[in-house]
Amino acid sequence: MHTQSLVPLEFIESLSISAPQMSSKEICQLNDAFHQWQKEQFIIDDITNILNARVEFVDQVLTKLWCQHNLDEYQISLIAVGGYGRGELHPCSDVDILLLTQEILEPELEEKISAFITQLWDVKLDIGHSVRSIKECLKQAVNDVTIATNLMEMRQVCGNEALTQHLQPLLNEDVFWTSKKFFVAKREEQLERHKQYNGAAYTLEPNLKANPGGLRDIQTIGWVAKRHFKADSLEELVQHKYLTQNEYFELLECQDYLWRMRGALHFIAGRSENRLLFDYQADVADMMGFGAEGKIAVERMMKRFFRIIGRVAELNKMLLQYFEYAIIQNKVHDKTTVINDDFIILDGQIKVTNHRTFMRSTKIMEMFLLIAKHEEITDLHPNTLRLMRNARRRLVSGMMDYERCRQLFLEIIKHPRGLGLPFTLMHRHSILGAYLPAWRNIAGQMQFDLFHAYSVDEHSYRLIKNLYRFNQKEYNDEFPLCSKIVQRIRKPELLFLAGIFHDIAKGRGGSHADLGAIDALEFSKEHKLSDHDGRMISWLVKHHLLMSVTAQRRDISDPEVIAKFANIVRDEAHLDYLYCLTVADMRATNESLWNSWKENLLEELYNSTKRAFRRGLEKPVDLRAKIRENQQQAINLLIEKNINQTEIKTLWSEFKADYFLRYAPEQIVWHTEHILKHNKDEPLVLISPYPYRGGTEVFVYTKDKANIFVKIVSLLGSKCFSIHDAKIISSKTGYTANTFVILDQQGNAIDDKYRALELAGSLTEVLESKTADIKFKPISNRLKQFHVPTQVSFIETKSKKNTLLEITSLDRPGLLAQFANVFQECKLHIHSAKITTFGEKVEDMFIVSTLDEKALTAKEQQELSTKLCDDTAM
Repeated sequence: MHTQSLVPLEFIESLSISAPQMSSKEICQLNDAFHQWQKEQFIIDDITNILNARVEFVDQVLTKLWCQHNLDEYQISLIAVGGYGRGELHPCSDVDILLLTQEILEPELEEKISAFITQLWDVKLDIGHSVRSIKECLKQAVNDVTIATNLMEMRQVCGNEALTQHLQPLLNEDVFWTSKKFFVAKREEQLERHKQYNGAAYTLEPNLKANPGGLRDIQTIGWVAKRHFKADSLEELVQHKYLTQNEYFELLECQDYLWRMRGALHFIAGRSENRLLFDYQADVADMMGFGAEGKIAVERMMKRFFRIIGRVAELNKMLLQYFEYAIIQNKVHDKTTVINDDFIILDGQIKVTNHRTFMRSTKIMEMFLLIAKHEEITDLHPNTLRLMRNARRRLVSGMMDYERCRQLFLEIIKHPRGLGLPFTLMHRHSILGAYLPAWRNIAGQMQFDLFHAYSVDEHSYRLIKNLYRFNQKEYNDEFPLCSKIVQRIRKPELLFLAGIFHDIAKGRGGSHADLGAIDALEFSKEHKLSDHDGRMISWLVKHHLLMSVTAQRRDISDPEVIAKFANIVRDEAHLDYLYCLTVADMRATNESLWNSWKENLLEELYNSTKRAFRRGLEKPVDLRAKIRENQQQAINLLIEKNINQTEIKTLWSEFKADYFLRYAPEQIVWHTEHILKHNKDEPLVLISPYPYRGGTEVFVYTKDKANIFVKIVSLLGSKCFSIHDAKIISSKTGYTANTFVILDQQGNAIDDKYRALELAGSLTEVLESKTADIKFKPISNRLKQFHVPTQVSFIETKSKKNTLLEITSLDRPGLLAQFANVFQECKLHIHSAKITTFGEKVEDMFIVSTLDEKALTAKEQQELSTKLCDDTAM
């Protein structure tokens, strides 16, 4: 450890063996005082000293209690294992110990051990302990690489040294774990851990320890080195020529940053926490010295964090590849293929033949084109990675400045496999940022919401990989329509370039879509693309949000909405590109939020717009003809069911014309059939047995009275269903037909008929009740940290009968019911609603009118806006 104590003298004196015995309460107080001292030291001292000081302090606490329980009189040893054994103990980290014993434990010793462990918990040490003999240690470690790893880091704290000295040499024998077996196990362990994060290091709430590129990746290097080279420190890898001196210092710098971040997180969270949740980020940033400016400080901290884990991931990959050659392959290579004078393929990895190859930047870009052309290449050779990292740091100007690089970059984008492995490697090893300065600016760019799961560059990378999959026949079943479109268009590279630029201007201020469109146009000119191609890429970037907004926040069954969208899109070529870009974008934002509802909406908008183009935009839909067509199709289907035509027409006469425009013939048949069979004095609740646009359709037909909409949305919300679409139709005879499209918490339609029956029963019950008082869960702490004030905006339309408005607010239980209450208090009729949730924020669209079916006046709009904001303020 250290010859000079890092722990203040007052703590040492209190815990010395010769000092009086201490009670649990006294040690607790001492522990709290030491924690506070550590917190104060954190600002001024080196993080290594902070961690080592806690190790030393805990050593002294354990030794003091060991002696107080008279365990020093027995043949037993107290050993630190895991991080504690390694000498890395963060402020709130658990303390892993092994009590090494003789073969048989006497009852008296068992009781003393139990009392000792109990007191450790009493003094607020988060203890992870095991009691084993030497034989048990070896037996369990041989079958469990985690136990083996912990034992490899063992360090005697106090007790019988002879037992420890007996165990230690046994751990170095091949019978315990061979270097090869241990390396394979740790490599597989790391791969499995990375898979849990979906291979993404750049998540917005990372786990500092387990995240790809995090502390565990550094520890893995150390563990393998310790097992194979008997190295007690990373520095010894320099002596073994696996790390250069500069790489060693780089690894220490990265480790130091991650240690400080984890230490600050422990202080802020007040417990052993490794997940850097949004709740903690601002305080952690402040404690680390990035300032107290909230988002700005967090952005600075996280940008550096993402760059750090990128460097750790590179070093981890390079070293594990070198270790693989030394530990496993240590033999003549299976196969060597010469590509040209500069590159060869060695066991599937591309390797440079000369350490000066990358002195010319064009050779880096040439290498990635070779990877695209040679399908047998699976990765970079570790030596290639090292030389490329060094060359990347020496770049004095952007690679895009060189004409040959520009030509090679376009060749990569156009190559059928260019966006596969080559693009992945270019992104992971920061070559994309070295080529495109604007991409470098979004590397690690935070997105402060619960909607986006990744940093801006990681999201963009995932979007492009989605587009690439659309272009590969083996993924045809994943998104059939996208695959069909991308595989037939003449220039898919325009789509790929639009994907690169769609979010490239985020973080600059202003409209990122407009700024990105300008960047895309400049790129196109610099790369000598035709004017047509440049304008197409720029248009896609400028309008990349148009289709998702239209599909999710507008009524796409309205011909006017389709016409307006089609006029912006202009033709089928733009529509094809935009549809594929939109699907790829939405999928890459947050995989858990993609669902069949969104997929169906986009596809329906695509098909409706395509029909509009083929009909001709100058020929709008004849609404009356559409109504007649829907009615006739519905009547034909109902007659097949032997339903009386006179009864049908009598019922339909109660509905206004827009009912037959807003519902498809199949829906009209479903409603009509059940209404005619139902007692009209009671509410009718229908749950669709088949998904509608990927969701479940809930239809309610009942006498029109106060609180109906409020009751329905309240009940659905209380049962954790999310409402995505609502239509409200009032009949001429005092009835109302309400339709809702809902999804469960997993984003799926209801597929359990018993659950559907239970929901129908609950809705009927609440509609028959006289009150609308339904309790909601309180807002979660996770949402409380976000500040999203309610904002209301009115959207201009041609209609004189109704008003379109958008409400943005913080998502929370019962919010939709609050909106509905306000509409009711303002004596407004809701005609339809589109409910869209983006993480912590909702952006809901409503079409409302006065009770006499008129649009709201300017004064009424202002009154409604004020009341909505006041009544839903947090």
